Amino acid sequence: MDILDDFDINIIKELEKDGRMAFSAIATNLKISNTMVHQRINRLLENGIITGIKPTLDEKKIGYDWGAFTGITLKKDHDSARVIEELKKIPEITECYFITGSYTLYIKMIAKDHEHMRKLLYEQIDNIPGIAKTDSLIELGCAFKRNVSL
Repeated sequence: MDILDDFDINIIKELEKDGRMAFSAIATNLKISNTMVHQRINRLLENGIITGIKPTLDEKKIGYDWGAFTGITLKKDHDSARVIEELKKIPEITECYFITGSYTLYIKMIAKDHEHMRKLLYEQIDNIPGIAKTDSLIELGCAFKRNVSL
């Protein structure tokens, strides 16, 4: 699938309103067949355009009051695959990106409080072999988070 057509875009917009919406309700709202909705969503999933239909958690409401963005400098950039596998073992790390500039990797992590954050940084992340340095920015709240507009 090279491009999204209007049907795909409208189905995605319906799912963005409520990811639990029944396919039959989407079909009714868009005045298309239930089969078409199933086929389109399956194709969008198979092609990786929709990466999953899952809940979005409000981290603060489940006790994670601290967030940080951390730049990671590696001793050797070719160690990145091994370091990423170690970072994946830390459940509080919710995102990891390859970036340009001063760092090799940039992560987003959450913690319950400042002591939890300190332990994540100094007892877990800094002890991963191959990490030379970390530089963190504490997040004070998310102004907004969204998908790109279709």
